Amino acid sequence: MIVTLTVNPSVDASTGIDKVVPDHKLRCREASYKPGGGGVNVSRAIHRLGGESLALYASGGLHGKLLHEMLEQEGVGHQEIPISGQTRENLIVVEESTGQQFRFDMPGPHFIEGDWQQCLEQLKSLEGKPTYIVASGSLPPGCPADFYGRVIEAVKPWQARVIVDTSGEALQKAADAGVYLLKPNARELEELTRHSITGDAEVRAAALELIEQGRTEVVVVSLGGEGALLITREGCEHLKAPEVPVLSVVGAGDSLVGGLVYSLERGWPLRRAVQFGIASGAAAVMNPERQLCKREDAERLFLQIEAADAESLK
Repeated sequence: MIVTLTVNPSVDASTGIDKVVPDHKLRCREASYKPGGGGVNVSRAIHRLGGESLALYASGGLHGKLLHEMLEQEGVGHQEIPISGQTRENLIVVEESTGQQFRFDMPGPHFIEGDWQQCLEQLKSLEGKPTYIVASGSLPPGCPADFYGRVIEAVKPWQARVIVDTSGEALQKAADAGVYLLKPNARELEELTRHSITGDAEVRAAALELIEQGRTEVVVVSLGGEGALLITREGCEHLKAPEVPVLSVVGAGDSLVGGLVYSLERGWPLRRAVQFGIASGAAAVMNPERQLCKREDAERLFLQIEAADAESLK
């Protein structure tokens, strides 16, 4: 069983306009709406890949109701955690004359103590104890910076493997509690270790430092179109991504995590699971914004990765 936890989900509105200019009323195209937020998108990616998970998420107000309806329509397993505030809405605008994408992320509702305590309580009261827990996305205002650390402490009796994908102080506090896997990018790894990083060797050294400190067992450093670095105590390997046309990078990281944890839950070896995660992330960038990965694309790209692997061994 895979559970994703999202305390700051969103309703993502997406639209287009010919050109973004200041001080003018800008008439946009008709908007489309999708569920958003790290863990929610990880569960959506798992569902699109043919797997199952439970998306546990904070929900409030009209946007919370809309988020529920959209997840129902997609067929994603989900459970709401009622909160006092309104679920946030984000805005994504594509400037069609240049192809540039502008992303406006709102901070989210202000949590009172009862909100984040309720999130912990609902997680602890799940009937089925998950094998993997993905804690992903930003923390809303008012939520303590060590919230993910509290999640890790709460689920330790289950011996579940916790995967964390966040940034800033929330990432620091999560690593302090000790996790199974962290998925930072190079900038986030710099912030986490407080070391300047300019190349793969320094990435490896910084990641190994985290592992030796007991803050994580595995580090997967996402490199965008270059794939990812997989670092464990056994060593470091650059796993490359296939070349694909890029339509949108929104949701690529969540698709990578979704493909990775789905593969681990199926019993795949770590290296192969990361490669399927990379294929899933590459599949996501081939689709318009927030569409995430398609199963057929991910599987086809994974076969390409396997073929390139086999060729390199000859």
